[in-house]
Amino acid sequence: MTATAPVVNVAEKTVSYIGKSFYMRPLGEDTFTVIVEGVEVGRAIFTFGAGNGVPEKLAEGAISEEDLTAVAEAWFAAIEPS
Repeated sequence: MTATAPVVNVAEKTVSYIGKSFYMRPLGEDTFTVIVEGVEVGRAIFTFGAGNGVPEKLAEGAISEEDLTAVAEAWFAAIEPS
């Protein structure tokens, strides 16, 4: 099984990954609500130099913490000033 890397579109505030489009809505400088198809699925938080994903629900069909963290890491790497 080959995993594909998340693809970030900063202008559109989206990350494409695992066949889904994640919209990144800013809550603060280092905190974003992550939305898929109009539903909040979790948070992306930048703490201690790393992007972290926090799922909204741990129910059947929810986005996993690992997938959300991959989205968060890609997002923060793309928006981090050089």
